[in-house]
This record gives sequence, structure tokens and C-alpha cells, in this order.
Amino acid sequence: MIAGLLITMGNLGDRIGRRNILLAGATVFGIASLLAAFAPSADVLIAARALMGVGGATLLPSSLALISSLFPDARARGTAIGIWTAFFAGGSAVGPVIGGLLLHKFWWGSIFLINTPVLLVLLALGPLLLPEHRSAGRGPLDPVSVIMSIGGILPLVYAVKRAAAEGVDAVSVVLGLAGVAVLVAFVRRQRTLAEPLLDLSLFRRGLFRVAIGSSTVGMMSLAGMSYLTSMYLQSVAGRDVLGAALLGIPAAIAVFVCSMGGARVARRLGTRGSFVLALSAAAVGNLLLLGIGVDGGIGWYIAGSTIAGLGYGIVFTLVSEVAVSSVPAERAGSAVGISETSFELGNALGLSLLGSLAALVFRSGGEFADTLGETLVRHRGDAAVIHAAQSSFVTGMHTALVVGAGLLIMMAVTAAATSGRRRRRANAVDAASAAAGTR
Repeated sequence: MIAGLLITMGNLGDRIGRRNILLAGATVFGIASLLAAFAPSADVLIAARALMGVGGATLLPSSLALISSLFPDARARGTAIGIWTAFFAGGSAVGPVIGGLLLHKFWWGSIFLINTPVLLVLLALGPLLLPEHRSAGRGPLDPVSVIMSIGGILPLVYAVKRAAAEGVDAVSVVLGLAGVAVLVAFVRRQRTLAEPLLDLSLFRRGLFRVAIGSSTVGMMSLAGMSYLTSMYLQSVAGRDVLGAALLGIPAAIAVFVCSMGGARVARRLGTRGSFVLALSAAAVGNLLLLGIGVDGGIGWYIAGSTIAGLGYGIVFTLVSEVAVSSVPAERAGSAVGISETSFELGNALGLSLLGSLAALVFRSGGEFADTLGETLVRHRGDAAVIHAAQSSFVTGMHTALVVGAGLLIMMAVTAAATSGRRRRRANAVDAASAAAGTR
């Protein structure tokens, strides 16, 4: 639900006010969280989760876009975006740890109540401390574009996630193709509108393309890595949910610290150079995870995930900074909506493509069930089969990690090449100007 609404909510915030939509989204998210926590049935829980998606889609673009109006100075804005990214990414990493602790002590619905204290503070202090900001002279949203963006993104993301969970079937293929067709029509419509929902001119900027590509590839790699290593820690290394989450704390700290320092790195190396460094670090972290195996390797896991976290933290801050700074302040919400959608799409692709690749390699290693968990249950007590299944799973995980690292390296090369093309054009212009001046 979040992925389908981010672009729309970003544009809506630009028009009706970012503080207004932030507070409205916080209200919806809080009510939905309470409903989910005390849901009397599965249907109510599903509806509450969908409503949380609607609220979440307003919180992300509006809060980040507000930074552009609160901090007009580029240096201060970069620092603020780093802090925003650090707490967003850090919260995502620490969430499983807190959730595991709550599930050990309380009922399952307690995990939905984590956010309510923060939301209450926001609703109480937001109207007093946050300035309102809306764009003057912007026309109304094109309702057809809104319907088409939601109608294209939602089925596409659902198809990808369904393929990851249940394998590729007719339903996922039909929904995926339908989503792509609607999105193609959506893009064509944007080219004809004076006030498009999706500003295609942004993609003419090399740095913006690098940022969107980095967010998609970065989240794809991170999602695949996190999903597969979590399964490894529980089904191969024998850790429980809480124990596996605790082992991820060093990586969470790395993401938090490097998100905070991303702007400083960019000031020293330049934005493109920082993308190259960060993407390369994330790739190295993925490759270090090849050291983990059936018989051990927790040290390799901590080292690899932490180094990858260093890279991801910088990448995510740079993406947010580029999105906000690529447009005038009055259009920041729409640009942020694009970048946040790329994060969501990358997450879905990581779970689907890298997860499916690992599963394919796993199943090719023997007569196993569809998943490692099912195999362990079915062959409980058969040490030979269990060891073979775990070995096959590790092989599949290693394969997916190598592919993820390869994608990160390709993106780093793309970022470097984009920088090089710009430098060559600039040098050519300078040379031409110098030659003209000597005539």
C-alpha cells in the first residue's frame, strides 16, 4: 500500500501543506496501529495494516520535504537529512529487536503499539513547532494520474511479493504485466500534462538517475541480504528470533552512524564520489558474508553486515539529499515521493528476485521441501538430510549475495561513469572557451 501512494502523497503535501498531511498521516497511522494491536480477527488485522500503509505513505515524503523548507542552507539541510535517515534506517534495524523483546513478554499485538508514544508527541507538538509550507500557484492533482499510478504500482509490487512468497504463477505474471502496462500509460500521460504527477524532467539529470538507481539496487541488495541471513541465523545457526535480531545490532549502529555522517562524506568526496565509495563498501560487505557456512561463521556475519551497513547508511542519506536538492523547495514532496517509491520497489525486488534465486539453488541441491524450514520439520531427526539441506541453503544464499554484490558494483561503476562524462563535457567546454579567447 505504501509504495502505491508515495508519489501521490508527496504531491498532495506540496499542494495542501506538508505539516497538514504529516499530522493527518500520523493520526491515521496511530488509529490503525491501535486497531491492529487489538484486532479481533484476521480480516480486521489486514484492514488495519492497509490503513497503516496509507498513513505511512504520508509520513515519509512530508517529513523529509519539510526539511527542505526548514533548512534552506545546503550544509544544514544535509546534516538534517542525515539525522532523518539515521533514525529512519536505525528504527527499521532496531525494530526487530524491540519486537522480539515484546513478543517474549507480551501478546503479539503489543508490537503495533511501539509507535504510539512517538505519534502522540508529534500530534501534540507538531502544530506548535512545525511551520506550514505549501506551494503557491500549483494546480490540482490530476485524478486520472493518481488512479493510474496507484493502479500500476500496487499490482506490480504485489506480483513481485507474491512471486517471492509462493513462486511465479499465473496470478503473479498477469498482475505484474497489468501493472507494467498501466505504468507505461501513466508515463505517457505525464508527458502531456502541464502539472504532471511524476516530473519526468528530473530523470534528465544524471545525479538524480544515479540516486534513484542506487536506492533501488541498494534496497534490493539489502532486502535480499537481510532476509537470507535472518533465515540462516535461525534455521542453520540455531538462534531464536531475538538472538538473530541482537546479532544485527552492529550493522544497525553502522547504518545509523554513517547516515548521520553521509553529508560530511559528500562534502569531502563529492556526491558522485561518495556514491561510488558507499556502493563499493556495501558490495564488499555482501562478499564478506560468503565466509559464513553450515559449521559456523558468526564473526563473518557481523563483519560483513557491519561493513555493508556502513555503505548503505551513506547511500540512503545521499539519495534523500539528492531528491530534496534536485527541485525547488515547493516541489520537494513530489521528488521525495519518487525516491521513496524506488526504496519500496527495491525492497520488493530483493525479496522476490534474490530470494527466489536462493530458493532455486536450494531446491536443486536435493529432494527437499520448498523451504528450508519445511525441510527441517519434515525430516526432523534425520541428521544427514538436515545437514544436506542446510548446506544447499547456504549455497543458495551465497549465490544471491554474489549477485547482490555484482549489482552494487555495477551501480558504482555507473555512478563513476556518469561523473566522468560530466567532467569530460566540462573540460571540452573549457577548452573550447580557451581556444576562442586566443583567436
